[in-house]
Amino acid sequence: MTQAPARYDRYLTDFEAFERETASQPEWLHDLRRGSMAHFRSVGLPTARKGNEPWKYTNVAPIADKEFALGLQPSRALTSTEIAAVAPWCTVWKELVFVNGRYSPELSSGDFDGVTALSLEQAFATHGDIIQKHLGNLAPFDYDGFTALNTAFLRDGAFVLVPDGAEIPVHLHVLFVTTRADAPVASHPRTLILAGSQSKLTMVESYVSVDGGSYLNNAVTEIVLEDGAQLEHHRVLLDRDAYHVGLTRVRQGRDSRFSSMAFSTGPALARHDLNVLLNDTGAECYVRGLYVTAGDQHIDNYLSIDHAQPHCTSRLYYKGILDDRSRAVFGGTVLVREGAVKTDAHQEDKNLVLSNEAEVDSKPALEIYADDVKCGHGATAGAIAEDALFYMRSRGLDEETAQIFLINGFAAEILDQVTMEPLHAYLAERTTQALPRFRREEAAA
Repeated sequence: MTQAPARYDRYLTDFEAFERETASQPEWLHDLRRGSMAHFRSVGLPTARKGNEPWKYTNVAPIADKEFALGLQPSRALTSTEIAAVAPWCTVWKELVFVNGRYSPELSSGDFDGVTALSLEQAFATHGDIIQKHLGNLAPFDYDGFTALNTAFLRDGAFVLVPDGAEIPVHLHVLFVTTRADAPVASHPRTLILAGSQSKLTMVESYVSVDGGSYLNNAVTEIVLEDGAQLEHHRVLLDRDAYHVGLTRVRQGRDSRFSSMAFSTGPALARHDLNVLLNDTGAECYVRGLYVTAGDQHIDNYLSIDHAQPHCTSRLYYKGILDDRSRAVFGGTVLVREGAVKTDAHQEDKNLVLSNEAEVDSKPALEIYADDVKCGHGATAGAIAEDALFYMRSRGLDEETAQIFLINGFAAEILDQVTMEPLHAYLAERTTQALPRFRREEAAA
């Protein structure tokens, strides 16, 4: 990487003002942010194409060439009704809501039934020691330019602490909302989830926009599961017409279970970098995803599962639906380290391509350095089967309805793993709505 060019001056100027505004925050946090900005100044964003394998298929120049303002206030106050119209929303969920990167107490729940769920800005004062121990540990700022930028502007975000042995009976929803401001806005959401031993939690992490428009969401999530902890995690990305870059890091203890489902539609350019570290024996992880692209949208899923210890199990299964001139990238790697015997791992990527102009680059990979393991991978891409379409039309369905049934059937294998019924119904409805060809037909009906 080269020195950060002049077009990054806006970030450097914003950082100086940002440091003054947050002068009362802990000194260790200021040190962390200063180190992050220094690293960003040296590397910039990953725009280089040659020798940059992690970003080989995704060009971030549209982000690097655009100026985004930090911390702009929304042009108006939002209501829960407005948010419920564009985001997964259920009256029985517990909500932790952020608007343009800042915590919104008016839109958030006040009581979280035994789990600590705070904004990071609040939690620095009450849980500073534990946050200092974990923040930036799994996602160090020197990983890449986007992580450095997120950490440099780390001010607020979600802090979730589940006590040992807790079985939370409610669903927690961490919601990041972006709304129109006076200029293109940049938000750097940060989430830290610490699940104590033998605890259980189900949560949704959502990114949505109310007004659309051009903005940048640069998100980092760190998740720590202690021994025997179980987390059912859903990541919902509905950032309309936006740029979204997300980094998620997970570390699992002995006999822990991490179940993840990622759903993505909408962004002009989206990237999710997920790494799960199975760091003790008996850990299990089940990573699933569904992405829907149309128009000129581009989505890149860069996923890896690290089997560092023996007797661990993982499943990585993603599906994509592509239309128009959109493009998807799937880079999935399963690493089995030396000594990680009795590993059971499988990964697969399947894509339904609805247009001759759509394109998918799928690169599943296995790196195995241990004997006595069971591992496999696969990738497929194809159009709607003509014989299936003919069969449904012969039963009286018109072509559009038949296509919708087949698309929903393709997506159901992923969506049916969502145990939260309101979320399942919401995502199932959004799957075909994300494809303009069906939205036009619904509008005309």
